[in-house]
Amino acid sequence: MGLRELVEYHELLYFLVWRDIKVRYKQSVLGAAWAILQPFMMMVVFTIFFNRMAGVGSGDVPYPLFSYAGLLPWTFFAQGLSQSSNSLVGSANLVRKVYFPRVVVPMSSILSGAVDFALAFTVLIAMMAYYGVWPTATIVFLPLFVLLAFVSALGVGLWLAALNVEYRDVRYVVPFVVQLWLFVTPVIYPASTVVGKIESMGLPGWLYGLNPMAGVVEGFRWGLFGGAAPTAVLLASGVSALFLMVSGALYFWRVEDTFADVV
Repeated sequence: MGLRELVEYHELLYFLVWRDIKVRYKQSVLGAAWAILQPFMMMVVFTIFFNRMAGVGSGDVPYPLFSYAGLLPWTFFAQGLSQSSNSLVGSANLVRKVYFPRVVVPMSSILSGAVDFALAFTVLIAMMAYYGVWPTATIVFLPLFVLLAFVSALGVGLWLAALNVEYRDVRYVVPFVVQLWLFVTPVIYPASTVVGKIESMGLPGWLYGLNPMAGVVEGFRWGLFGGAAPTAVLLASGVSALFLMVSGALYFWRVEDTFADVV
């Protein structure tokens, strides 16, 4: 399956994205408001427990704004990873009946989160206005970090979606992995804290970028608030995300023909 075939099925991709959006909030009282409430309430909890009680700093940026800016790309990634990992099993009837590029299914699960991201981003704009923090010229790079979050989610999602078809234990492992991944990603704390600890052990700080979401979150904040660019971490995260996507796609396409029989 090549990119040309994927382009030919773009209408199916659009349909599946729209289906996932509708199913997500079907029979929900608050509907799309959950897209805002989830990162906002997590921001409140982080501010109380990590900033006020544990004394975690955020530099010149107010901590509520600092943590919310980190939560936006993280939530997009985490939800995309969770949804895509179970997407093939959840679409078993469709996979069994007709042929189409199976990669469309996990991809649509991740892309549907873009609507939630856009809604939550409006709150970020309001918070920046409230705190009197205005974006710098580096905001032009912001879409690149959203793209990097998508690439990271797709790479890991392809691995997990394919493995989940064969081993249903994967769906039980994913929530634990997502929770653990949050705490090793600089959402609650600045990346410089971890980089400093790594360098104090005589190791290069860019190793932290092997976690692709470290570069995404830190780059997203840099795009919004400016300051010194975390170049080494960003480059390492970009390479790591690309490796995950290429390896995930290769494995996915290698076992794709077995999905209809196993799922």
